[in-house]
Amino acid sequence: MQISERLRNVKPSLTLALNAKAMELKAQGIAVVSLAVGQPDFPTPAHICDATKAAIDANFSKYTPVPGIPELREAVGGYFKQQYDVPVPRESVILSAGGKQALFNFVQGTINPGDEVLVPAPCWLSYPPNVELAGGVPVLVHPGVEHAFKVTPEMLEAHRTPKTRLLILNSPNNPTGAVYAKAELDALVDWAVSHGLSVLSDEIYDQLVCDPAKPTSVIDWFVKFPEQVAVLGGLSKTFAMTGWRVGYLVAHPDLIKKFSTLQGQSTANVCSIAQKAALAALTGPMDCVETMRAAFQRRRDEAMKVIKSWPFVVCPQPDGAFYLFIDVRRCYNATVQNSTDICAYLLDKARVTLVPGVAFGDDNCIRLSYAVADEVLAEALDRIGAALAELVRQ
Repeated sequence: MQISERLRNVKPSLTLALNAKAMELKAQGIAVVSLAVGQPDFPTPAHICDATKAAIDANFSKYTPVPGIPELREAVGGYFKQQYDVPVPRESVILSAGGKQALFNFVQGTINPGDEVLVPAPCWLSYPPNVELAGGVPVLVHPGVEHAFKVTPEMLEAHRTPKTRLLILNSPNNPTGAVYAKAELDALVDWAVSHGLSVLSDEIYDQLVCDPAKPTSVIDWFVKFPEQVAVLGGLSKTFAMTGWRVGYLVAHPDLIKKFSTLQGQSTANVCSIAQKAALAALTGPMDCVETMRAAFQRRRDEAMKVIKSWPFVVCPQPDGAFYLFIDVRRCYNATVQNSTDICAYLLDKARVTLVPGVAFGDDNCIRLSYAVADEVLAEALDRIGAALAELVRQ
């Protein structure tokens, strides 16, 4: 059977592949710590699970409207009103099977072959493949570790061409944990809309920020420029609901109708039971989120204390998400020459799974997720530090 060219060119997710490798080693009785996958180690909060059980008992198991049940679409709008004092009508909201489907729908619905998409790098590894699947051209903009991995309008302008159509933003950032202050975000969006570009802001980690940083959003820009600005979000990270697969997109109502048509021809509605879980999450107490956020901040602080003692790496302190993006180029030698090599080395020597920075557009770095128990993180860092020190001495 023929395999299409577009499918031939899609690369598998390195994070999922490496986690699978770690699980294989564990099945062989080898003690491996995986710091590769970005998902909270906390259970889904009890009130969300209770609402789900109630939905099952009520046999809420039929098809729903493709963009989501009305009360959930309203709850997404209510979230932005509660968190950012910006009301969003339900007609501007569509629910999707995770943030990835929201991204896929948006890019498929707005990008034509040959269109260029500006992507600040390092970036979430799914952005470029989704642009390419639509026939677009991802243009990575590298601010570098010296700028704490954050771009400026001037950097973006240097890469703008007559073919540029879209800017994808992500704050807090995966993989770096960088958080743009509101003024920084505003400057980027203002630059984009003033040049007639569209903006997609991926804000799935928006509540997971470390003091004194504050949650930020471009939702106010959506209200002012609904035909140019869209916001992507989801419940996976904030509410420890990665497997529930509930994401959402806020965009102009006319776009939402088109995305609904596209989704209707692929997956149709998000799982009905998961929608009830999402409704409970968005309308329920947020103290569970604060508990997780505080734990992530504590782990970040402890991890940074250790990493700062390693003279052979550079790691800007992240202000959000639950990742450390570590520049390890000083550890490279004749045999370990890139981020893929060094991750293979660390898996072999330290029995720790990390993600090569090349997957995110920066081959000088490796990504570490600290969304694991404190003692697991401490043990993994000890192993990594010892293995890197040995590598540097070679």
